[in-house]
Amino acid sequence: MFDRPRAGETAILVHVSQQGAPDPDELQEFRELAESAGAQVAELVTGVRRSPDPRYYVGRGKAEEIHSMVESLEAELVIFDHALSPSQERNLEALFQCRVLDRSGLILDIFAQRARSFEGKLQVELAQLRHLSTRLVRGWTHLERQKGGIGLRGPGETQLETDRRLINQRIDQIRRRLSRVDSQRDQGRKARRRADVPTVSLVGYTNAGKSTLFNRLTHAHVYARDQLFATLDPTLRRLRLPEGENVVLADTVGFISRLPHELVAAFKSTLQETVEASLLLHVIDAASHSRAENMAEVEDVLRQIGAHEVPRIDIYNKIDLLDDVSAHVDRDDEGMVTRVWCSAITGDGMDLLVDALQERFHQAHVRRHVYLEASDGRLRALLHENTHVLRTQSLDDGGCEMEIELTVTAFNRLLKKEPQLAGKLLAM
Repeated sequence: MFDRPRAGETAILVHVSQQGAPDPDELQEFRELAESAGAQVAELVTGVRRSPDPRYYVGRGKAEEIHSMVESLEAELVIFDHALSPSQERNLEALFQCRVLDRSGLILDIFAQRARSFEGKLQVELAQLRHLSTRLVRGWTHLERQKGGIGLRGPGETQLETDRRLINQRIDQIRRRLSRVDSQRDQGRKARRRADVPTVSLVGYTNAGKSTLFNRLTHAHVYARDQLFATLDPTLRRLRLPEGENVVLADTVGFISRLPHELVAAFKSTLQETVEASLLLHVIDAASHSRAENMAEVEDVLRQIGAHEVPRIDIYNKIDLLDDVSAHVDRDDEGMVTRVWCSAITGDGMDLLVDALQERFHQAHVRRHVYLEASDGRLRALLHENTHVLRTQSLDDGGCEMEIELTVTAFNRLLKKEPQLAGKLLAM
């Protein structure tokens, strides 16, 4: 569907700042994005402009300058660190006589390269199709209209309309497939709720060290490299805490500034693990010069997906790159751990993080016997869904006796939600 850049494709990068000189960190991130897609950066063009030009985004003079570079460097691709309108993209391609890609298209291409699972590939294709559907206008000028003829005369559908209809059909098909995958994920989440196993989701800016931290805690072998979006597909692993409690650790896709809306929408099902998590570990690159800005970008995405109110602990990673900073924890006025300073690559501070998780999830469990009448079918289903049912015994009167186990917190929450359950409890 998209023309995917070939490895080693020569590219010219274009970044236009609207407020003074460009931020060096933004330029470095842009270069790393292009290199992550497999491009060989031949030149980085910068400029300052108060507002985008409606025709070329950059001014006519800057566009001609880039055109000359394309010819002299024999560049095959020009990448803009901005969102281009479909008309701007077409005008630039006509002038440069090579392919033009904007920031959204670049990130989509990286995601397409990183996706490994069936679900991940479907989500990337869905995002690509949504992005492409806005770029069909006059994309088929060599086939203005299908020609009629004997046996071919009909309503007269343009090539553009044909493509749009086929894209919409494919989008509907992908949505149906993702809906089935969502159902399977939901079954897994329900099973964890029944067993009262909390989920801890790793979130953070891309390349903050989430996968390295995940591997360090779970002894897994998730792909981890010093590059943007090294991993895409979510991974779940069980982590056993020192006092015996189990938690499920979820490694999710990294966030980035100006993340395309198509990706946020397409990956909402994957990010549902984050929304429904018991705790978020916000992994932060403590050595980054853009630490505050990156944290703000993560907060913005969490708000978009509805996960900003989930309890969290900030993990300041990569302290091995800082001078005079040792592993330690920060606590709030109530004594709760709010920050852990550590290094996933060296393992320094991992014991403090595990202790913080143990402290957060240490809860006593209770066992209760419940008598349910034959008419208590709804309550019986509720107990199967929200508790760990140890034993069920059918009785002669059509009712049953159940032995259930759950944490004290979950038990109190269930009693508050279903007050009639208190009258069903049997003396032990």
